[in-house]
Amino acid sequence: MPHFPVNHPARPLYRALSGLVGLYILIFGVWGVAKTWGDPLFDRGNDWALGLRTNPAFSLASVLFGIVLLIGASRRSNLGHYMNLTAGVVFLVTAVLMMSVLQTDANFLNFSMSTVVVSMIFGLLLLATGLYDKVGPPGHAEAERRGRNHLITGSR
Repeated sequence: MPHFPVNHPARPLYRALSGLVGLYILIFGVWGVAKTWGDPLFDRGNDWALGLRTNPAFSLASVLFGIVLLIGASRRSNLGHYMNLTAGVVFLVTAVLMMSVLQTDANFLNFSMSTVVVSMIFGLLLLATGLYDKVGPPGHAEAERRGRNHLITGSR
């Protein structure tokens, strides 16, 4: 059974970090939509936004993902926890898949190696924030804290 810390003291920091990732993705997407406006949806051109190669499909997906991440970061419930875990996995899987087709016609999102690296970094950041931003009732968090202290002192 996985263990997720409940009401971690640094939770606001993790939420802010996931919000910054979401904001970057949203700005990248909006900038990319503006730069690629009028191009075919899955264009393999040489359009760049904020240091990452893009096309209209990738830019539109980034706008949607950025909005979703900002909504998740703004919620004080476990919605953000689950959204960050899911988004982290999605970013990591997408990065690996797009890296495997980087030099082929299957690169429909027009990824470059820098886009793969940034996607992996964002995936790891979102996965880490998702691991530490779980919310629970104060009693549950206190019981978990006591259990951790008991395991630490009992193992000596």
